Amino acid sequence: MTVPTSQSHAAALKIKEMPNVDRPRERLRSLGAQALSTTELIATVLGSGGKGASALACAQLVLEQAGGSLGRLGSMPLAALTRVRGVGRARATAVHAALELGRRMAGEAREAGVPLRGPRDVVAVFAPRLQDAPVEEFHVAILDAQHRLERDVLITRGLLNSSLVHPREVFREAIAERAAAVILVHNHPSGDPTPSAEDRAVTEQLVAAGRLLDIPVHDHIIVGRGRYVSFAEAGLL
Repeated sequence: MTVPTSQSHAAALKIKEMPNVDRPRERLRSLGAQALSTTELIATVLGSGGKGASALACAQLVLEQAGGSLGRLGSMPLAALTRVRGVGRARATAVHAALELGRRMAGEAREAGVPLRGPRDVVAVFAPRLQDAPVEEFHVAILDAQHRLERDVLITRGLLNSSLVHPREVFREAIAERAAAVILVHNHPSGDPTPSAEDRAVTEQLVAAGRLLDIPVHDHIIVGRGRYVSFAEAGLL
């Protein structure tokens, strides 16, 4: 006979059937969010379970659906999450919102006012949000004279091409902010940051436009999964 572990036993119980000290929300209040397991945190976001399943059981299924990876979970479409038993559209939306807040917090974790001196500094700011994004996002990092990030402007979401990423859209905000320079950043959802022919063409077009406007393009960084390519480092600018 298989004896259930305490975690699987807890997941089988409905939250209201568990002792107060074992309920995820109570544990969060008394011990802090850091003390909770990933499953317990997801259960807290879900709030309640579905028919015949506790919030913890639903949370385990959600995490299993993503292979145990929060990054994959954040990139899963809502429709895939709603196929998990007990997870409807509202709960799937709540999970996506919570993970996006985590990404944005990670992006803000860098100390304000610290200059972006090289590609690794830029990647530290943008990778937490972009490396697991489900579609391509093209951003412009607007820098002041001390190379500090003044503003992050999202230009487009979707496939990167020269008709969407037009110099007019890229430099409009840079001109308004009196930018000293800009850095281009986008992601490859495939995880492979190798520049495509379109990436190179867009970069050449924007670098040329920056020269005319006297707003230099210091770099174009492509973010992959755990990797990046810097056009400046690779001698492609």
